[in-house]
Amino acid sequence: MPMPLNRRAFLSATASAAVASTFTVAPSGAAPIRRVGKSQLRVGLAAYSMRQYLTAKPGTKGQMDLLGFIDYAATLGVDAVELTSYFFPATFDRAYLNEVKRRCHVNGLDICGGAIRNNFTLPDEDPELKKWLDHTDTWLGHYAVLGAPVVRVFSGVPPKGMSEEQGIANGIKNLKKALVFAEKHGVILGLENHDYLTKIDRMLPALKEIDSPWFGVNLDSGNVDDTDVYPQLQKIVPYAVNVQLKVDTGPVKQKVPTDVPRFVKLLKDAGYRGYVVLEYESAPDPYEAIPQHLATLRDAIQKA
Repeated sequence: MPMPLNRRAFLSATASAAVASTFTVAPSGAAPIRRVGKSQLRVGLAAYSMRQYLTAKPGTKGQMDLLGFIDYAATLGVDAVELTSYFFPATFDRAYLNEVKRRCHVNGLDICGGAIRNNFTLPDEDPELKKWLDHTDTWLGHYAVLGAPVVRVFSGVPPKGMSEEQGIANGIKNLKKALVFAEKHGVILGLENHDYLTKIDRMLPALKEIDSPWFGVNLDSGNVDDTDVYPQLQKIVPYAVNVQLKVDTGPVKQKVPTDVPRFVKLLKDAGYRGYVVLEYESAPDPYEAIPQHLATLRDAIQKA
């Protein structure tokens, strides 16, 4: 199968400063994404924000399915929705995907991206790895039908006993395999700072080594294992192909409210153009809290 195209050839990207890393990586690698025009931010809502109602039993107050989520998002005035594979029916066909796409369009919503679960840190001999790669290929196909331009993926959690360096190396190797599928389907892979990659420096080897126009960062404002959040996010924002906003950020046991104006300024200063997707995970009920957080985000974008 053909390997993904060279990003520099595809984007004619300008040279960039190298990011510091404690790991040995290839001397060449991905350049920051080259964009045309000034920063432009739009607002989206992730289906994961409504997970407690998307997984609730029928008849539960507030319960919804994925189509119901799309209708709900339309009432909030957002520009787009991010659809998570967890909330699709256990079995579905092309007609269902067509209805999802139709429902979004008639409600004036873009499908700004998709999200899947995966683990790419596994060694070649682990049979689960092939299952995850097949899963990724399948879902990239589904999201391509929907017209989603980017799909969020994880590197995963290294198996017990595996060194950090080996987990990072496996993640890079298997991301390269998945990028063959990404190019085939025409869908960008956005690697999220999630799991052990909440320590941002662990992401940098992948960004330095993987040179493909179908690869970038799914930047999550809340997944930062450092109390100095914004300088850490600054390291990966030049590679962002999608952005998720959480209302809290920092290390798990030291979470603080996200400084939304500061975060928006970080994106604007980096020239990011695209969606800022609210992924609500906090305690107050999402039906009550989401409209308030969307208002805060819109205000910060308007004033930036």
